[in-house]
Amino acid sequence: MNATILGDMGAPLLALRLLSVDYPHLPAPCVSLSTVYPERLELSFHNDLGAFEAWREALGIEPLNVAHHVHGDGRTCVLGVHVDYAGAELHLTGFGTVPAVEETRSRVEVPA
Repeated sequence: MNATILGDMGAPLLALRLLSVDYPHLPAPCVSLSTVYPERLELSFHNDLGAFEAWREALGIEPLNVAHHVHGDGRTCVLGVHVDYAGAELHLTGFGTVPAVEETRSRVEVPA
């Protein structure tokens, strides 16, 4: 269903209002609402998986419910979870950099 009036987006707007009142001390997310998915509220955290984790913990979301993916040729870690909150579909997404794996090579010296 596409939203045709602002009232169609009431659930995610109410959820955002409640989150701002109940969790003002948490890191600020990137907030997204869409007329294409009027029941959805998306909170994303770029280059800050710690902020994602703070929100996950505050909302009581179990770590086992979080999906983990790696994108961008193995350089970007993506965490995601979807829960119902105050009548809205709340989507949390965290993006972070995958630490570079250092290759260690041992040299074997061959006697001449």
